[in-house]
Amino acid sequence: MPRITAANNGAQRAETQRRILTAFGELLFTHGLPGLTMTDVARHAGVGRTAVYNYYADIEELLISYALDETERFLSDLREALDRLDNPVERLALYVRAQVEDLSRRHLPPGPAMAAVMSPSSFAKLADHVGELSVLLQGILRDGMEQGYLPEADIAQQAQLIHGTLSSSAARGSDEPVELEARIQRTVRFIQLGAGARFDDDGRPVRAGRAPAVAG
Repeated sequence: MPRITAANNGAQRAETQRRILTAFGELLFTHGLPGLTMTDVARHAGVGRTAVYNYYADIEELLISYALDETERFLSDLREALDRLDNPVERLALYVRAQVEDLSRRHLPPGPAMAAVMSPSSFAKLADHVGELSVLLQGILRDGMEQGYLPEADIAQQAQLIHGTLSSSAARGSDEPVELEARIQRTVRFIQLGAGARFDDDGRPVRAGRAPAVAG
């Protein structure tokens, strides 16, 4: 019989937990949160119900863990992608695209539904985590203003308006690839122009005070 080492045991626990979170996310997408039980999650994950309770005390704890895990992974991937771009207007486009894509496929219920099933302390944890997205967006807007690509404005208010637009865009339309891509492109340009970005004839961002070149 092979010896079970601490490393193997740790990897097995991590794999089981990942299966549980994945199963929970899939069930959120197909069935929604109301009526979802730990037994449903265990069956979908292919593990015993006791295994689920080894990690999570109840659906609320499972929901907050799933939400934090999804947000952490999204933030990590987004930061890595943003680090590869220098121009703040292009970084804003990437942020918007990533958000619409994520919101369009994410299995999480909307904020009010989350608040209804979570304790105030659990919802506060999620709100703090999601707040990191606002900090990231505000940093992009601040860079755009400081570098002259965007006009001066109330950064916090502008970030709030952008996130409202993103949520509205993600809630509308089909997720069919062609339609989703068209919606993303419209949303990106709408938000860029709304933030005050301007472009030359080739579609490249230009600094404020530099009018786009006129062909002729």
